[in-house]
Amino acid sequence: MKNIVFTQHAIVKLEILTSHNFIISKEVIEKSVLNPDRVESGYKDRLIAQKELDSKHVLRIVYEETENAIRIITFYPGRKERYAKD
Repeated sequence: MKNIVFTQHAIVKLEILTSHNFIISKEVIEKSVLNPDRVESGYKDRLIAQKELDSKHVLRIVYEETENAIRIITFYPGRKERYAKD
């Protein structure tokens, strides 16, 4: 299995979201990036993994993948309706 590394930005993002009562663990983020509902292309050849959180929300994870590692750049919750694709 590939090593998953969180950038300093992603670690700070965890703290910021926690202070806003959005509690999510590194383990949930790791599981979501390894088993996403959908993956799409992002800015600078990065990938965006998306995983459903509940009936109205998704978790979006921006990451870079190499042969040996997955580097979590950032992540954010979003409204499911905004990111719904046919």
